[in-house]
Amino acid sequence: MTTPTNSQQESNRAINPFLGLLAVGGIVASIWIWNHLSFDTQDYITDDILPILLVVLVLAGGLWVVWRKWQAHHERLKRRDRLIQRFQKEPSPQKRRDLAFTIVEVNHFQREGLEAVADPMAELFIWTMKTALGDKQHRIRGMATSYLGVLNYQPAIPLLMKALEDDHAHVRACAALAFGRMRTKEAKAKLEMMMKEDWDQTVRSRSREAVERIS
Repeated sequence: MTTPTNSQQESNRAINPFLGLLAVGGIVASIWIWNHLSFDTQDYITDDILPILLVVLVLAGGLWVVWRKWQAHHERLKRRDRLIQRFQKEPSPQKRRDLAFTIVEVNHFQREGLEAVADPMAELFIWTMKTALGDKQHRIRGMATSYLGVLNYQPAIPLLMKALEDDHAHVRACAALAFGRMRTKEAKAKLEMMMKEDWDQTVRSRSREAVERIS
């Protein structure tokens, strides 16, 4: 990234006052012209021209907002597809796991669009749950647990049931979130118990939300 030179900075400082004077001059000129218009012309502009200009500006603003949202959505999908390609080519399990986490997040925690890599990603998340066992790894274990719910990976249900009994509250909350996303009826009774008896408020809250989604 290049930094502006001293001459460029001096030029920018010279331009800014000029633009300010130009704006003030434009306002003064507009007021002078308006005051020298006939009353009929002023009424015509006020009653007919300004409403049309306002409508045009509103429509233009709306179209700009829609276009920006479409552009952001398009860029997000392009980024997701690039990440998927990297995931499919990456040999390292740890790097594949990190890519899988990012893919789910970039895809706004939705399974749609991930069909081509859903199964290998789910298997990687299961591997993560089984290997990231230390207390310091509870966040990674929790992410893998939660993202299995995003992928709606039914073979992982027994492992997710075990995650509801994890020693770390964060993992239990993520397991409840996963079951809520999957609407797993088999977990309803366990979640109902947890929403009343778990010592952690977040776990109780996530369990309650999951039960409401399952019901």
